[in-house]
Amino acid sequence: MGLTKSDIFTQEQNELSTILKALAHPARIAILQHIIKLKACICNDLVEELGLAQATISQHLKELKGIGVIKGSIEGTSICYCIDEVVWNNIKSLLNDFFIDDVRKINCC
Repeated sequence: MGLTKSDIFTQEQNELSTILKALAHPARIAILQHIIKLKACICNDLVEELGLAQATISQHLKELKGIGVIKGSIEGTSICYCIDEVVWNNIKSLLNDFFIDDVRKINCC
């Protein structure tokens, strides 16, 4: 079987791409900001906070959970989510490494 397009990139490039793709929606950013602001788990209060339908929020939570940045539990009708600190710190590290290089140009443009 041939190489997939992602095989030509480094593991770090693929990982960063997956993370950024999952974060690339304003509702997901708002969800993360809300959880971080509370400094606690959230349980079923995102509909009122964000003004989105429950099904829409559930889809966004699924994407965030897919990259591991949030973790949660479902017990009956209660759904609680919080930030996974280990994954959050890994994402911060990947982004810091990505943005660390200076982009000053020498005789360009």
